[in-house]
Amino acid sequence: MSNHMHRLQTNELELGATDAVQRHITRTVVSPKPVSQRKLDFEHSRPRWLRECMAEATGVFFYVFPGIASVAGFVLNATSPLGATAFSSIFQIGWAFALGIMFAIVTCAPTSGGHFNPAITICFAIWQGFPWKKVPYYIVSQIFGSFIAALLMAGMYWQQISAYSDKLTAAGEPLVSATGPAFIFCTFPLATQSMGYLFFIEFFVDSFIGIIIWACLDPANPFVSPASAPITIGLAYANMVWGFANISISTNLARDLGCRIVAAIFFGREAFTYMNYSWISILVNIPATIFATGYYEFLMRDSLAKIGRGHAVHAEGEEGLHRHITKTRVLEAGMTNALGKGNTGDVEYGVNGDEPVMGKNER
Repeated sequence: MSNHMHRLQTNELELGATDAVQRHITRTVVSPKPVSQRKLDFEHSRPRWLRECMAEATGVFFYVFPGIASVAGFVLNATSPLGATAFSSIFQIGWAFALGIMFAIVTCAPTSGGHFNPAITICFAIWQGFPWKKVPYYIVSQIFGSFIAALLMAGMYWQQISAYSDKLTAAGEPLVSATGPAFIFCTFPLATQSMGYLFFIEFFVDSFIGIIIWACLDPANPFVSPASAPITIGLAYANMVWGFANISISTNLARDLGCRIVAAIFFGREAFTYMNYSWISILVNIPATIFATGYYEFLMRDSLAKIGRGHAVHAEGEEGLHRHITKTRVLEAGMTNALGKGNTGDVEYGVNGDEPVMGKNER
């Protein structure tokens, strides 16, 4: 009996059931196919820049596509006898974008670092040494991913969008407004809102999200693991959607511009000229995120803890680190181990390996 219990390692199954389960697994689970040299050669031959750009485009697609689809359900059913909330709501829209961000990070961040936002790419170049030569490629890829997401969603919903557009046209109501079909693709403010008011809303919301993203990507932060970073970043975005989507927010240059181009294709240039709002929705995200990440870098970053955890090295090596510790008389937990490790090699920025996601491939 003791031998049987040792084999089972549980008091819940009998020996016969355990053997049956093991035989079933043996019969049905296919062993991994050996990796051929031909496959390795093919993967090695792929241009690194192309893989990174396509990962960024795909990630933005995963983030934008479910979000604007939920917006479509909300806008197109606004006059339904069942009520718009029977099909969608701001709560659902927030979750759609949040889950899209999570899926984007999990799927694409291992390849590109998972920026998915031009402002984040620029901030990585400013604060974390991301190559400036890659910034234009990343930004164009992000906008392209958003554009494809909006174009595909428009095709899938076109019958409903056309019917809603015809209904508004017959009633003499505009197609480009906070209640028109163009709103499915990008944000349009309420007619009563001023530009200063809209600027303040966008700046604050983008700064809020930016600080949380930077905190999630800080390897010295003991409260965020690589596994929890995607959901935390997604929830930060959803949190702002739930609180401020009803008074006009954009939050991402790539998401807004890519979708706004599609809106202009179907509804005309007014998608860019309406109330002169587009410059706020497209551009404010960049200075706001730079402000947020700068706030974190100057006031909250603990680089010594980052070195102590083995995620970075002193620019002047161990000698420079010893000098700093001697000068400041500071020795934090884990620093002794860090000194013993020496140079840890290249440091990647992102939600990969031991560090949270977005922003690798700095080499």
